[in-house]
Amino acid sequence: MSDAADAPGYPLTAGTAAWRTAAAGWLRRRFGAEVPPDTGVLPVIGTKELVAWLPTLLGAGSVGFPSLAYPTYDVGARIAGARSVPVDALVSLGPDRLDLLWINSPSNPTGRVLPPEHLRKVVDWARERGCVVASDECYADLWYDGEPPVSVLSPSVCGGSLDGLLAVHSLSKRSNLAGYRAGFVAGDPALITRLLAVRKHAGMMVPAPVQAAMAAALDDDEHVAAQRLLYASRRAALLPALERAGFVVDGGDASLYLWASRGEPCRRTVDDLAELGILVAPGEFYGPTGGQHVRVALTATDERIAAAVARLKEAS
Repeated sequence: MSDAADAPGYPLTAGTAAWRTAAAGWLRRRFGAEVPPDTGVLPVIGTKELVAWLPTLLGAGSVGFPSLAYPTYDVGARIAGARSVPVDALVSLGPDRLDLLWINSPSNPTGRVLPPEHLRKVVDWARERGCVVASDECYADLWYDGEPPVSVLSPSVCGGSLDGLLAVHSLSKRSNLAGYRAGFVAGDPALITRLLAVRKHAGMMVPAPVQAAMAAALDDDEHVAAQRLLYASRRAALLPALERAGFVVDGGDASLYLWASRGEPCRRTVDDLAELGILVAPGEFYGPTGGQHVRVALTATDERIAAAVARLKEAS
């Protein structure tokens, strides 16, 4: 990033050739996905920006998203003036038509990972109805047990066709670039071309030094493995401490969070943990079904995680 800091000209909305090559190469190495670097990838100003504006950029009139999910899926639908449709399962939609369906694996807040067979069903369902699938895969490199999460662009899921599919990836978590707003979207070249055409006119450009940093990070797999081990060690310390303190940890074995419950209203849990100096997010932030859960993040320093473990032990 420092080497690329002398960048007085406007950056390329479509991304530099080096960045596009790095992004397509990473998708191939990580997921076996064959995405054309010239037309199938697009840098975004942090993936939250993309999540919030995708319904508007695509002109979606109805947007589905998991009933327990990152709130910006719903916010993005509202910004677009679209109909918001929380979805428990595809069968719950009945005859409703969607223009855009968000899926999220590994999940924020639960850490649940959707298996390839489930993702295939989603893709088949959406293609039969002309619905775009946007898969938020920002935690795909942060798993701790079992097989690595797959992408909606993985051949085992999409059958080798990118039609109607978008995958959203962030370097905030895997590469510690949250402060630099570094992310990208990849998939169906026809959809990427539509997004690029609007983003050019809307000034949605990722700064050139950030693009250079993204290319370097996407070309390097070793730092991601080290990052995963760091979070795994924090998880290994915090999870049993929560269980000893009477919590049940639900969800899955991925992402940066533990989805924990004491079988009581989440605000009571938040207050009790705050008395111990431990700050967590109330589960109801992520949907009504999260009313008895809290989201515990693994993003604090090792010293703070150790302090939380000690405080839980003293209180239990």
